[in-house]
Amino acid sequence: MVSFLCRVGLGIGVSMTVMGTSTIVLANEHSNLTIDHIPDPSFPLNEELDIPSLKAVDFTTMGTTPTVQAQHGSIKEEHSSTVSSSDSRPHLVVQSTQRTDTSPSSLNNPNLLESPTQPIEVKIQRTQAITLQESINLARRNNPSLQISALQLERSRAAVTEAKSTLFPTVSFQTAVTREVSATTQLVNTRLQLNGGTPISTGSGIGIISGDPNVNRFLNSTLELSYALFTSGKRDATIRAAEGQLRISQLDYQIRMAELQLDITEDYYGLQDANESVRIAKAAVTNAEKSLGDAQALERAGVGTRFAVLQSQVQLANARQELVRAESKQVIAGRQLVQRLNLSQDVDITAADKVDLAGQWQLGLEESIVLAFQNRAELQKQRLQSQVSLQQARAALAAVRPQINVFARYNLANNLDDNIGFEDGYAVGAQLTWNIFDGGNAQARLEQQQLNARIANTTFAETRNQIRFQVEQSFSNLVANKKNIDTATLALDQAKESLRLARLRFQAGVGTQTEVIDAETDLTRAEGNRVKAILDYNRAMASLQRATASFTAGG
Repeated sequence: MVSFLCRVGLGIGVSMTVMGTSTIVLANEHSNLTIDHIPDPSFPLNEELDIPSLKAVDFTTMGTTPTVQAQHGSIKEEHSSTVSSSDSRPHLVVQSTQRTDTSPSSLNNPNLLESPTQPIEVKIQRTQAITLQESINLARRNNPSLQISALQLERSRAAVTEAKSTLFPTVSFQTAVTREVSATTQLVNTRLQLNGGTPISTGSGIGIISGDPNVNRFLNSTLELSYALFTSGKRDATIRAAEGQLRISQLDYQIRMAELQLDITEDYYGLQDANESVRIAKAAVTNAEKSLGDAQALERAGVGTRFAVLQSQVQLANARQELVRAESKQVIAGRQLVQRLNLSQDVDITAADKVDLAGQWQLGLEESIVLAFQNRAELQKQRLQSQVSLQQARAALAAVRPQINVFARYNLANNLDDNIGFEDGYAVGAQLTWNIFDGGNAQARLEQQQLNARIANTTFAETRNQIRFQVEQSFSNLVANKKNIDTATLALDQAKESLRLARLRFQAGVGTQTEVIDAETDLTRAEGNRVKAILDYNRAMASLQRATASFTAGG
């Protein structure tokens, strides 16, 4: 490595050391620094970024362009960036996540590190009915993955503080007590003693161990203040990169929250689906029992057949088996939601909301796609990632650019073996360091960050295409299931009327038990189809809201 070092010290003495020769032109650190292939990123700086707690996140400061200033004596640094008001790039639109929390507090998991050891501790003690909104509120408070994302966000905030610490000077203090035995002095004294001379005395004998002429004892203390006056843009680039990474962490938190909300919503609809399946299965059992009663009554009256009774008994047995399966799925769906919400070990939940349409989507397909491009945090994240990589490239290139440090030093010294006492001194100066050649290390790191920026740009295009497909898929499912709801509602009314007529015909002796069984099966299927159409519509609505980043719980 070839380096250039120029140091000027003012104080008790003046010294200058020059290693190598080079012509250096110094410029102010805040003048325009030209870096080949690296445009200056335009994402805004923010001195006080509002990092939320685990309960809520406010991303309303994402588009601000404040100025960051730090002044230390006569040294002042200013970092600023502006974004044109006519900027046509899609901007992140985020609704506030602070909502009234109506979820039952008793459902919270009291201890994240709890590990039950007794069966009674995991036995279900109570069942709580909760709404979809309450489920989402509980997930925001309890879900471990969201809490991890919030902690990672706080870690990024600490990284910004670390980067901004370079705006301030550093102050260090050092003190040392030294006991020195000189081999040269001992050698001279030994020769003098052998020749009958007087040994050389190095002190008065006042010290930790007195009376030894070969021992020197010193006390030295130094207080030093230093500041990086000029860093060739490294400090500014490092701060900008850290702030960009913080915004990426904010977006990651938002993305995780949106994903969690979609997961909770789908789990809740799954629980509603399981509840409705149990209700329909119970109704099928009731209908089968009624048909069996009619068949047995006709047999006792002598106008029915044993075959019809057997058919009804088989139908009832099948309906009861379907009920058992539906109840099992209901339990699993409930426990799936409990696991997602990270609730207490002794709690089970059930859906309090009735199955109903989750609302109407007011936008067309094209408007929905544009809304998704404007709102999705994933796209904003890739833009920021590209800009962060470019700032890190600037910091890498600064490693082979001039660096200027200024310093002030105050020193106290005392020889403990004499009676003179303390003497003090000071030094102030500046130091120029320039790594002219580092074997290509800085250039290699520069190329890595440039490639990272290109990767982020390519990922942006890929993510944009994925988002469009998500919107198109959800929109198509929404339209299809809306049509299915109308069809299933009409079919359900027809199935109810068909069963009523089939029973009247069977009771009058002009119909068969097979007709009744078929009508019961059709009614069960029609009820299931209508519930499925409504819940599939709600799922498509939730997916479309997630795809366009316009999620509002409860429709």
